[in-house]
Parts: sequence; C-alpha cells; structure tokens
Amino acid sequence: MPSRKFADGEVVMGRWPGSVLYYEVQVTSYDDVAHLYTVKYKDGTELALKESDIRSQSSFKHRKSQSSSSSPSRRSSSRSRSRSRSPGRPARGKRRSASQSREQKDDKKKTIQETSLALPVLALFKRSENNTERYNGEPESTEKNDTSCVILEQKLKPDLEINRVLEQYSLRSRKDDKKKEEIYSEKKTFMAVKPIEKVPTKTKELEFGGRIGTFMLVFLLPATVFYLLLMCKQDDPSLLNFPPLPALESLWEGRVFGVFLLWFFLQAVFYLLPIGKVVEGLPLSNGRKLQYRINGFYAFILTTAAIGILLYFQFELHYVYDHFMQFAVSATVFSLALSIYLYIRSLKAPEEELAPGGNSGYFIYDFFTGHELNPRIGNFDLKYFCELRPGLIGWVVINLAMLLAEMKIHNLSVPSLSMILVNSFQLLYVVDALWNEEAVLTTMDITHDGFGFMLAFGDLVWVPFVYSLQAYYLVAHPTSITWPAAAVITVLNCIGYYIFRSANSQKNNFRRNPADPKLANLKFIPTATGKGLLVTGWWGFVRHPNYLGDIIMALAWSLPCGFNHILPYFYVIYFICLLVHREARDEHHCKQKYGLAWERYCQRVPYRIFPYIY
Repeated sequence: MPSRKFADGEVVMGRWPGSVLYYEVQVTSYDDVAHLYTVKYKDGTELALKESDIRSQSSFKHRKSQSSSSSPSRRSSSRSRSRSRSPGRPARGKRRSASQSREQKDDKKKTIQETSLALPVLALFKRSENNTERYNGEPESTEKNDTSCVILEQKLKPDLEINRVLEQYSLRSRKDDKKKEEIYSEKKTFMAVKPIEKVPTKTKELEFGGRIGTFMLVFLLPATVFYLLLMCKQDDPSLLNFPPLPALESLWEGRVFGVFLLWFFLQAVFYLLPIGKVVEGLPLSNGRKLQYRINGFYAFILTTAAIGILLYFQFELHYVYDHFMQFAVSATVFSLALSIYLYIRSLKAPEEELAPGGNSGYFIYDFFTGHELNPRIGNFDLKYFCELRPGLIGWVVINLAMLLAEMKIHNLSVPSLSMILVNSFQLLYVVDALWNEEAVLTTMDITHDGFGFMLAFGDLVWVPFVYSLQAYYLVAHPTSITWPAAAVITVLNCIGYYIFRSANSQKNNFRRNPADPKLANLKFIPTATGKGLLVTGWWGFVRHPNYLGDIIMALAWSLPCGFNHILPYFYVIYFICLLVHREARDEHHCKQKYGLAWERYCQRVPYRIFPYIY
C-alpha cells in the first residue's frame, strides 16, 4: 500500500478539478482506502483530490527561479548584458556563451515550465480578486457549471491575456508564435484526454444514529406504521390505550399481496410508456448526466381512468379499507425484499456510482441509507420511479377508498365535509408534485441519498399508509365541522401551498437557468462552485421557505379531524421533526460545499424555517 506524501495540516498547491489551475490549499484528511486527500481552499470549499493533483509549494518556487534566470550559468553571462534587458530578450550579436547555448537547447522545456507557472499565477490573481471584492447584493456573475471541462476550457484566457500577466510578474516570454501554438494545443489535448473525475470517498460522518440507530430504525419504522393503523381502528384511539396485537395469520393474505404487485407493475408499465419529455438530471460526480422521462402526470391520468373503469363495473374499492393492515404488511415485505436486492447489486457497482452518504463500509448503515446512488435496470431508474409513482399515486387511491368506505359504513349519500377537505387538499398536493415532476431531480433524495431501505420503505409504505392517516381516521371517527371553520382551514392550506409552490419554482428556475430575464430581479451570493445562493424572494425570507409551506399545509390537513385525539396530528408533528432534521442535514452539506459563501448567506438570512422563531 502506498504511503501518503502529504501530512494533515500541510499547506500545498491543489489542482482545481477539471482544469490545469493550481490553488493554495490545506490538507485536512486522507482516505487510506480510496487514496484521496481532502483539502480545503481559502474560501472554505472542501474537495477530494488524488495525490497526483497535489504538489508542494516548493515545486512552484523552484519553477519560478528557473524561469527567472537565476542559474549560475545565467548569472555569469549576465555581466555582458545590459541590466535593463529582460531575461527573455535574445542576444544581439552572433556570439553565444556556453550558458546561452544551453538556454537555446532547453528553450522548449522552459517554455512549458513558464506556461505551467503562468496559469497558477493567473488563477491566484483571479481568486484573490474574487475574495476581496465586497458583495453588494448584486454580483455580476451568474451560475455556471464549473465541473464541465468544456466550459473551463472556454474560461481560459487567450494568449494576449496570458502574456500580460507574464509581463506583470516578470516571467519569460515565449520565443515565437509557433511554439506558443504548440504549447496551447498540448494544453487543450491534455484537458480533453484526461478530465478530472471525482471518486466518492468513504462516508465518515454517519447520520441517523450511526450503525446502532439505523439498525433500530429498520424495525422501528414498520412498527410505527402498524401501531398507527391499529390505533385508528380503536374506539378510543388515545395514546395510552394500546391496541391488542392481531393474530399473525390475519396480517397476511396472498390475494392482497398479489393486488399490491399488480399495482406496482402497472405503474412500472405507465412509467415505460414513450410519452412525456426526456430531460437530463444534474451532473454526477464524474460529470455525466442521466436522462429521465417526465410522464408522472400522464401516469396519474391513466390511473384515474383505470380506477374509473373499475368503479363503472361496480368494483368495491372499499376493499382497500377492509384489508388496509394487510396491504401495509405486503408493502413492507416488498420494500424489504427490494432493499435486499438493491444492496446486493450495489456491491458490484462502480465506485463512482455509489452514494456519497451511503458508502461507509458498514453493512447495516449502507443497507439503510442506500449504497448505490442511481440503481438502474437498463433505462429504468428504480429510485426515481419509486419516488413519485406507486406510493404517491397510491396515496390518492387510498384516500378515495376511505371516502367510499365512509359513505358505505355510515350510509351517507355524500362524503362528510371533513373527508372532502382532506381528500381535496392532499389531491392538490399530489397533482402538484406530478405536474412539477422535473423539480424532484434537484432534491436531496435524488442528488445525494442512495436508494436503500430508508427510501424504499418511505416511498412504498410510509407515504401511502401514514400520509393517508387523516382519511383512515375519519372513517372510524367521523368529525363534523362548520362551513366557516372549513373556509378558514381552506385559506390556511392555500397560504401554505402558495409559499411551497412559489418558493420551489423560484429555486428550480434559478438552478436551471440563472440568466433567465424573468429572474433578473433576484439577488444572489456567488460561490466557489459557480452556483449562486438566493438572498431575495422567499429564499431571502427564511433559508427553507418550502419547508415552511409544507408544515402549514400539514396542519391544514389535520384540522378537519377535530381536537378529540392527537392521533390525526401525528403527521404534522412527525413532519416538523422530519423537516428540522433534513434542514440540519442541508446546513451541514451546504457548509461543506459552499464554505464562506454559506456563512455570508446565513448572516443575510438568519432564520432557518420559522421566521423570527427558528
């Protein structure tokens, strides 16, 4: 095993990924398995670099002394020259000293060295200029993708600009234009042939309580779902009134599991239909972009048509209510089997395809958080499919089944006002998510988290069976509300939805095209990654305005259930805890990614989710 060359805390020169520019960095840690150094730039940005991309500062000083004609042979020949003559100026006479002959022989080598030196100097000059410029709320730069080798090549200054900097730092000029073209063509060839690839390092900071916490969550999450569903069936659903455990044989039925499989694969067929546009996701660590077909809303329309046909032929949809616990058990078994498959296949996945947060080397942790970032079977993206299709559309179908069950059990000609509000609010939420399906490609679930038990169980079990808890509760515990109360609750939901949608649209539009004239009024803080941090609009109000809108809507969904029991408010309580935890994860990742720019953003926007509170 090769020994490490640079020690922790050592100040060295690190190459910026995808370019030939070197900056002064400090080594913070070293990964013995991946053989990567974690370095920190002056602006706080942290990156993982290979040892070949790091050089000592002395090597740059040595190059500078060579190109400044400080060798003994040059000093001996300089007596016959004028002191005002530059080191790169050729001799006027035909006689040449021995040192001048050596200078001519090694001219090409030194020219290459000067090119290598000129680029770091230019980079350091520009970097210092960006860091010392005071931000006034209206930076001139817009978002650019610094990971692209093509864009970095376009950013390189032309030869006239390089010559100007060379002259400013008294470096040797090139001998002739032909050699300059050769050097520049070699530089372009090098950048095209050998792009820098970021290889994911081992996950060092474990979340969710580490190995012990994730092990417990594998059992605690299904137990929570079953407990909530059993409580809703109780005549007195108080927290202290623990429900009796059902017989094990009553929790499983092959027919129910078959219906669940039919539902899952029906949504898979809708996903594979060649309808809807195909878009690219955000760049991966190796610069590659995956393609995704955006047809979730079409799948919802087809599902609605299929459910309508079933109801036309008098299929009793309240069958879902009668076997709700068995459906939850079937979904749990399926998500567990899917998680095992995902982990086994991830063991053969290339290193660059592993999730940055699920590559710890510990089985239970990687199994829970997800070891592979984007597992695919051909073009079928498993994580992206499960994110919106079976669980989210299934949530709406379950709500409809609860509405029909309420009408049948209580002999109602029309659903109760409470049930109508819950179904309407949550239907709007689901339709909005499917209509703006492309926005999910920029979320942490897609860009950072791997696909393991956490997301598989969350998408297939937690979302459809916990998010529908209010509708399930109202079937067994009908609640009457007045029209004025319904109007107030509706206004509250509309406020939350407006904040949620407008904030997400603002963010997604800015990420996709920050130069859009429609966004010209938005101010942002530029970062070392080339992306900008919005400090106006909703994102200048709080750091996560979309979370604020989500929580307001969650409260509006629970209020139609009344105040007799806290059980229907489990969703809003859980959601606050979830979003506060996710916000903490976002803060940690953004601090590592954006460095000092994130600190400036936090100073401009001090409140995280709740204005003037948190």
